[in-house]
Amino acid sequence: MESLIPGIADASGALWSQITVFFKLMLLPHRLWQAAAILALVLLAHLLRALVRPRLDRWLRTRKGWPKWRLRLGLLVRRKLRVMIFAALAWAVVLVMREVTWPSRSQLIALAATVATAWVAIDFGVRIIANPFLRRIVRWGAWIWATLYLMGLLDPMRAVLDSLALDVGTFRLSLLDVLRAVALAALLIAVVRVLSRLIAASLARNADLSPSVRVLTTKIVQVALLAVAVVFGLQALGLDLTGLTFFSGAIGLGLGFGLQKVVSNLVSGIIILLDKSIKPGDVISLGDTFGWIDALGARYVSVVTRDGKEYLIPNEDLVTGQVVNWSHTDEFVRLDLNFRASYHDDPHLVSRIAIEAAAHVPRVCEDRKPVCWVIDFGESSVEYLLRFWITDAQQGLTNVKGQVFLSLWDGFRKHGVTIPFPQREVRLLHQQDTGTTIAADEPTPADRAASIRAGMVPTE
Repeated sequence: MESLIPGIADASGALWSQITVFFKLMLLPHRLWQAAAILALVLLAHLLRALVRPRLDRWLRTRKGWPKWRLRLGLLVRRKLRVMIFAALAWAVVLVMREVTWPSRSQLIALAATVATAWVAIDFGVRIIANPFLRRIVRWGAWIWATLYLMGLLDPMRAVLDSLALDVGTFRLSLLDVLRAVALAALLIAVVRVLSRLIAASLARNADLSPSVRVLTTKIVQVALLAVAVVFGLQALGLDLTGLTFFSGAIGLGLGFGLQKVVSNLVSGIIILLDKSIKPGDVISLGDTFGWIDALGARYVSVVTRDGKEYLIPNEDLVTGQVVNWSHTDEFVRLDLNFRASYHDDPHLVSRIAIEAAAHVPRVCEDRKPVCWVIDFGESSVEYLLRFWITDAQQGLTNVKGQVFLSLWDGFRKHGVTIPFPQREVRLLHQQDTGTTIAADEPTPADRAASIRAGMVPTE
C-alpha cells in the first residue's frame, strides 16, 4: 500500500500542474475578454430560448401523426435549446473573429463552442439506450470524458485513475480499468439492445416465420450478444478467462441445485417456443385464468385478461399443466347458448328467430352460420341450443354472449315468442271438523291474467 502513495502523489501533482497552467492562461487579458464574451453569449442564448421555445411548443403540438421517435427528438431539441443556441452563437462569433483578428483571440470561445457541441451530440447519441439509469450514467461519463479531452486534462486524469490500483500477485486492477470496463460494457449493452430491436422488427415483418419462431430467434440473438458483451467487459478488466474453466463445473453444479425452478422455467420456455403449443396472441384458459398471450418471456408467460389484469404464469405450469388453447390450430371459437320457449310457439319459428338474432351480432362469424337445435322437451318448456362461432376470443366471451341474448330477446318480443317460467300459488284450506290448515299449489285467475298480459305462460 505504501508503494502506491508515491505514484498517486506524482499523478495528482501532474494533474494539478495542468489545471494551474490552464487557469493562469485564463488570467491573460485577451482570455478575460473571451470569458466575458462567453458569459454574454450564455445570457443571449437564455433570452433567445425564452423567445423561441413557445413557438417551438406550438409547432410541436401541431405535428399530429408523427412517429414516436420523431416526437421524442423534438422534445429533446426543446430541452437542449439553450445549449444549442449557445453553440451556434459561439461558432458564429469564432468564424467572424478568425476573419478579422488572430485565431488566438477566439481560442477560448472556440473551446466553449466545441464543449457545448460535444455535449449536445452526446445527448442525442445516448438516446439509443433505453434504460434511463444506464443512459444517465453513460451521458455523464461521456460528458466528463469529452470535457477533459478537449481541455487537455485527459492524460493527467488518466494517470491519477491508473495510480489508484489494487495489486494482488500478478493481477493489477486500477480504477481506470474499472471505469473503462463499465463504459465498454454499457456501450456494448446499448448496441445489443439496438441490434435486438432491429432484429425483432425485421423478424416481425417476415410472414413466413411463426410468432414462436420469431420470439425464439430474438431470445437466442439477445443471449448471444449479451454473452459477447460480458466477455469483452471481462477482458477489458484484464481477467484471464481461461482460468474460469476450472470453476465452470462447480458453478454449473451449484446452479443446478440452487436454481432448479429457474432452470426448469427456462427449459420449459424453450420447449414452448419449439413445439408451438402457445404463441403470442393465443387465447388460453389455465384454471380460473382466461386471457390472451401478450408476451413470451424466458421465465414466464404474460397473460392479459379482459379486466386488465396481467398474470405472469411460469413456463413450467404451461408445460406440465392442462391448458385450454382456444386458438391453437385456428382462430375459430364455438359458443353455445341454452334457452327455453313455450310449447305454444312453433319450434321452427323459434329456431329461425334464434339463428337470425345471432347472425345480427357483428362479432358472430359469417363464414360459419349459426345453428339452433331442439335438445329436450322439458317439464314446462321446449329447450333449445343456439350454437355460433367467433374469431376474436381475445375480445371476450361474456360480452358477445350478452349481445346474442339481447338480440334473441328483441326477436322474441317482435314475434310474440314467450319464455315460460315456473309459478306456484299457496292456498290455505280449512277443515271444519279438525280446524287444521292444508296447503295447496294452484295459480289464481288474477295471476293467470297478469301472466297472459305480460306475454308469459304459467306452468301448469
